Amino acid sequence: MDSQHFEQGAFFIGCNYWASHAGMFMWRDWDERTVEEDLRRLAQARITTLRIFPLWSDFQPLRLHMGAHGEPREERLAETPLAFDEAGCAGVDTVMLERFRKFCDLAEKYRLKLIVGLLTGWMSGRLFVPEMLQGRNILTDPIAIKWEIRFVRLMVRRFREHPAIAAWDLGNECNCMGQVTNAEQAYVWASAISMAIRCEDAERPIVSGMHSLSPDGHWRMQEQAEFLDVLCTHPYPIFTPHCDTDPLNQMKSALHAAAQSLYYADLGGKPCFAEEMGVLGPMVVSDAYAADYIRASLLTLLAHDCRGMLWWCGFEQSELSRTPYDWNGVERELGLFYLDRTEKPVLKAMTAFSEFVEALPFRRMPKRMTDAVCVLTRGQDAWAAAYGAFILARQAHVDLTFAWADGPIPEAPAYLLPSVIGDTPMNRSVYLKLIDRVKQGAKLYLSLDGALLSPFSAFSGLRVLTRAHAPQTAEVSFQGETIRMQRDYRLRCESIGAEVLASAFNGDVAFARNRCGEGEVYTLLFPLEHQMACQPGMTDSEDAQPGFLFYEAMNLRSREKAVSVSQPTLGLTEHQVDDRQHIVTVINYEPYDQQALLTLAEGWTVVECRSMEDAAQLHGSTLHLPHNNGAVLTVAYAEPQP
Repeated sequence: MDSQHFEQGAFFIGCNYWASHAGMFMWRDWDERTVEEDLRRLAQARITTLRIFPLWSDFQPLRLHMGAHGEPREERLAETPLAFDEAGCAGVDTVMLERFRKFCDLAEKYRLKLIVGLLTGWMSGRLFVPEMLQGRNILTDPIAIKWEIRFVRLMVRRFREHPAIAAWDLGNECNCMGQVTNAEQAYVWASAISMAIRCEDAERPIVSGMHSLSPDGHWRMQEQAEFLDVLCTHPYPIFTPHCDTDPLNQMKSALHAAAQSLYYADLGGKPCFAEEMGVLGPMVVSDAYAADYIRASLLTLLAHDCRGMLWWCGFEQSELSRTPYDWNGVERELGLFYLDRTEKPVLKAMTAFSEFVEALPFRRMPKRMTDAVCVLTRGQDAWAAAYGAFILARQAHVDLTFAWADGPIPEAPAYLLPSVIGDTPMNRSVYLKLIDRVKQGAKLYLSLDGALLSPFSAFSGLRVLTRAHAPQTAEVSFQGETIRMQRDYRLRCESIGAEVLASAFNGDVAFARNRCGEGEVYTLLFPLEHQMACQPGMTDSEDAQPGFLFYEAMNLRSREKAVSVSQPTLGLTEHQVDDRQHIVTVINYEPYDQQALLTLAEGWTVVECRSMEDAAQLHGSTLHLPHNNGAVLTVAYAEPQP
């Protein structure tokens, strides 16, 4: 597989594309001059990658002609008989094929790489399914799947040699084209389409194109990753659970895209990028704040090896009258340009970021140094637990990877089991393996939401006195702060050896530490991560709840890291080039400027500071960061002088 476009540490900037004059009706209302001008302007703005869509109902306009009593007689392209050639056998319109080739040629002219969403039968709230297949379940009906395979194979065979095409995408959010009743149906459909691509092109990577994957639902990132090369997220804050709670120019929102992409990548075991990203128009956020949001989000995606970002979408569609534009107000004002083709602030921010990445002194961002594995468990809202843990870890400057309790759990110096719920969160064998790793020296953190764990007391050092399904909000005192915490189950415990680090004002044990062999177990009797994900304002500067202090108190950061900062509103990642050189990203997630006081380990110094448009300024160990902006530092180690 030629995975150069998605290689580790690389990052591309692009957008999803529909023509400015016709939106998704561009293929039937083809206007080559307008399309070329669109591509010229995108390339001029340093866009490098487009995701494009051969609209399924236009490219395969099959109609079933019926005889007496409704008996099927013949498949045709509308009224035209199918030709006895490869296009005819696939039911594909050759006029559309020529227009698609012309588009690819124009992309090559402007050095734009293409990710092709092959089965685009769902777009922006409307189905675009060939007439002959309407009424069938596109994901399970064998007749539908037969024609889908024929269409996909023909498209890939015709265009696999074109140099503009970087990757094939199954299609746009194909899990919206029909319903599956179990994970096996989803697996079979995705496998069939991916194998149809692979049998025609063994080189280019295949991208999922899906949204709303989960580790234990019908559409699973682990199963998609079995036969796909690249996973993707569509991290719109409005449509993603728990992500529409805070302003877009604040920390929680800026972390969303990277958190979800890392969640998919780690659980699936394949690279993941933000394939569709946007703010969904001026009713959600101003143009200026949209630029702030994308700047902080891009820096975070880069720091977490999320490979790329494609904005939705290239051009406005506010004057188009056909559905779905006539239906959906959220689909009309999403472009990078205004109607008069002047650039929006978000495009200027993307251009500045693209120039910034190209000017970095390394071709690829080195691998991120990580501190702990966050293990997600059955029965919980896994995305809420992952998102909340990611935010808290970022505030504590701890770097996580994710794992699923029913999959492989990598060796690590520390493990987090966040917001555990229910009576079967994981197999006993997995649970005991984690305890064994603690006994050998690892740290383990548990936060509980009424989970029934066995064993518990022997390694937590706590004995349960009572458990009740009694939702409550409690105030917990910890390290001089009062933290408001919520839980559905009140678990009252007493210490039988654990050190109680924090108690609620009603006297309940809240947070405890216990020695277990050579390691330590930390137990928090509140589902903090779920609260962080679901409750508005948890990172809001006016009313933030410092739950990150529990993460900070566990001292999870690797001793090999060279740089630290104190503010929880600053993001920090460290990337090891070698023993004597690290790359450090520092990101300001607040809508105001901040001064970051850098603390460097002995022998380490900052040798270079780079930022977009030189916005960050380093004076000694103080780094000035404008709002929603960041810097990439190179730090080097020199032996201390005797």
